[in-house]
Amino acid sequence: MPRWPFEEKPLLVFWETTKACPLACIHCRAEAITRPMPGELSHAEGLELVRQVAEFGRPYPVLVLSGGDPLSREDIWELVDEAHSLGVPVAMAPSPSKVLLDNIDNIAGGKVSAVSISIDHPSPEVHDRVRRYSGSWEAGVTAIRELLRRNVKVQVNTAVMRSTVDGLPGMVRLIKDLGVGVWEVFYLVPVGRARSEEDLTPVEWEDVSAFLFEASRYGITVRTSEGPMFRRVSLLLSYAMAKGLEPSKLVKVGALYSRLVGSLKDLLGEPGREAKFETSGTRDGKGVIFISHDGMVYPSGFLPVPVGSVRRDRLVNIYRRSRLLVDVREAKFKGRCGACEFKDICGGSRARAFAYSGDPLGEDPACPYVPGSLGDAVKEVTASWRG
Repeated sequence: MPRWPFEEKPLLVFWETTKACPLACIHCRAEAITRPMPGELSHAEGLELVRQVAEFGRPYPVLVLSGGDPLSREDIWELVDEAHSLGVPVAMAPSPSKVLLDNIDNIAGGKVSAVSISIDHPSPEVHDRVRRYSGSWEAGVTAIRELLRRNVKVQVNTAVMRSTVDGLPGMVRLIKDLGVGVWEVFYLVPVGRARSEEDLTPVEWEDVSAFLFEASRYGITVRTSEGPMFRRVSLLLSYAMAKGLEPSKLVKVGALYSRLVGSLKDLLGEPGREAKFETSGTRDGKGVIFISHDGMVYPSGFLPVPVGSVRRDRLVNIYRRSRLLVDVREAKFKGRCGACEFKDICGGSRARAFAYSGDPLGEDPACPYVPGSLGDAVKEVTASWRG
C-alpha cells in the first residue's frame, strides 16, 4: 500500500457536529452540554462541509462524525447520506447512551463504515462515574454486541487517566470477550473538563505504553490518541524481541507496568509472540484535522489553536497552507521533541505540549525519553520504520 500523502490530505477528518450530548464526562474535551450551542453549522453548511472533504480527492479521507454526540444532531442521517453519495467514507463516534441503542438500525444500515464506542473501565460503576451517566456502560456494551452481530466494524475507545488506569488489564479481557479487534487508547490531555490532577507522570505514561505493547500480543490491534510515544516504545520493544535483547535496556518501566502486566497475565495467561500495534505516523495536524461545531478548524480536537474556518476558506486550503500545520508536518519542534531521533515516528502530543507550555511546537512533557541515550540501536529501529 503506498504511503499516505500527509502533506496533501488528512487521513481522518473529525467533525464535531454538535456540542449536544446526554453525557457529562469528567474528561470531555468538548465540554459538551445537553443542547446545541449557538453558531453550530447549519444543515446547508454541514452538507457543504461534506463536499469540502471530497475536494481532497480519492482516496478520500475518512469523515469521522463526533461531538458532543453526533446522534444528538437532527440532520445527522442526511449528512451521512450526502457523504455516502459522494463516496466519502463515514465513521461515527456516538456517546454510549440510550440514544445510541435507539439508532442501531440506522448505524447498521450500510452507510457508516465504522463505529467507535467508548468504554473506559471494565467496571460499569467506574465507567458510569467517569461518564456521569447511569447506564452508559451497559448501553455501550449492548451496542457493541449488536453492531458486531450485524457485521459493523467497531472499535473500543478508552480514556486513560488516574481514575481509569488500573482498569486497563480488565479492558483487554472485556475487549476480547466482546470480539472487538481494535482498541484505541486516549492518553489524557488537560483540556476542556479534563483536569491535570487526572494526568499521569511521565514514568507512568511510559509504563502505560509498554503495557499496551504487551496487550497487543493478545490478538488486539492497539492504537493511541495523544499518546504517540507508544510508537517509540512499541518499536523498541518489538526490536528487542526480534534481537533477543533485554527489553529494559531500551525501555525503562516502573511499578505501574509491573502491576498492570501482572494483572493481565492473571486474567489471560501468557501473550503470543505477534504484537499488533499501529504506527501510522499521524499526529495533530499531520493526517488529522478537526472542525468544531461552529466551523473553526484545529489541528485536533485536543489542541485549541485555530488555523482557519470552513465558513471563510476551503478545508483543503487550510490543511495544506496553514503555517502551523506545515511546521507540524515537517516536525519543526522545540526542546527534546525537536532533538529526538523519533520525531517523525512520534513527534509528541502537540495538544499536551500546548496544554502545559502554551506552545504547540514545544516538547511533550509526558515523555521521559532522553534523545541520544540509546545509541546505534535507534538507527536500526528508525531505519526499519515505514509511516
